[in-house]
Amino acid sequence: MIPEIERLIILQTRDQAIADLESDLKRIPHEKKMASTRLSSSQKAVAEAKTALQENEVAIKNVELDIETRKTTIGRLKTQQFETRKNDEFRAIGTEIERYQGEIDEHETTELELMERSDELRSKLEAAKEVLAKAEASVAEDLAAYDTREKEERARLAEVQTQREKAASEVGDEDLLELYDRLRNARGTKVVVSLSESGQCGGCHVKVTPSTLIKVTADKEVVQCENCGRILFAG
Repeated sequence: MIPEIERLIILQTRDQAIADLESDLKRIPHEKKMASTRLSSSQKAVAEAKTALQENEVAIKNVELDIETRKTTIGRLKTQQFETRKNDEFRAIGTEIERYQGEIDEHETTELELMERSDELRSKLEAAKEVLAKAEASVAEDLAAYDTREKEERARLAEVQTQREKAASEVGDEDLLELYDRLRNARGTKVVVSLSESGQCGGCHVKVTPSTLIKVTADKEVVQCENCGRILFAG
């Protein structure tokens, strides 16, 4: 293999490494975002459990208020009953007292049911919080790993870019380097490719002409594929 091709292959290897690192660095923010979204379902479960518990607590307070209101009413009715001298009015007030007492009994039953429900909801909230805590720990670990990876890859990228500059300077032939860069801009990082024994270009996979095959096999000059323009070397 002629020295020019060897130098271009080294340069191409550096460019491929740079492209891979840059591509991965572009993916990291998306991967970090995706990791963070794993918390959303756990956060939602905690929020829903909190809301359910709060609503249940409000319902308990409302029932307690209803009970106290009826107890106050019963107290007032008993005072009226004590003061009245009419039997019909006495019995009517007694009936009202019984009705309010019955409502109190119903509300107290409801209050007990709601209090039991609160215990269940607290347990559900605690369980949701535990799941969220584990998810947060897992995501935090992943995000830390992404940060470490990003830092390492940025350092590696800077190193390879320095190596790339050195490799480019060692190509020597400015016209050849310009051709390589032009092809790289048009074809990507795979522009110096092998030519198979059957004469197929390793880039476009089109069979070259016999004369091109002979030139590449002779390994005395830089030869390009007639179809895609890539620089060829004998595989």
